[in-house]
Amino acid sequence: MKRVSALLVVLMAAAPAFGQGITTYESDANFEDTAFAVESAIVGRGLVVDYVSHVGAMLARTGADVGSDVTLFEAADVFVFCSAVTSRSVIEADPVNIAYCPYGIFVADTAGTVTVGFRNYPEGAMQEVQSLLDGIVHEALGIR
Repeated sequence: MKRVSALLVVLMAAAPAFGQGITTYESDANFEDTAFAVESAIVGRGLVVDYVSHVGAMLARTGADVGSDVTLFEAADVFVFCSAVTSRSVIEADPVNIAYCPYGIFVADTAGTVTVGFRNYPEGAMQEVQSLLDGIVHEALGIR
């Protein structure tokens, strides 16, 4: 029993912990289809994806360099973009909100579970961004 408990602790420590300060949704589709759906939902709103950060590939490539053999993701990308309309609105409300721009939505495959998410934003004007990101993810995943 102690060996099983120890194994569970190791497995839990190796798995990424989504949720704290993050809004997440699980996808029924594979990583590639989910990433395509997220990018399409962003572009479909007239927004431009400035950069796709291939975080999963970077972590896999550099693991040995930092002394780790832990596989964190099968694949993981972050789509980085901004909205001129939304950004202007929230930054006019409080210029310090520039710190939150650009925005990012991640897609990550952890042992066959594909998760889509984004960081949570503070109450007030930044909830406009929270709603934008949530709407994009809902559209990409077909959530009504």
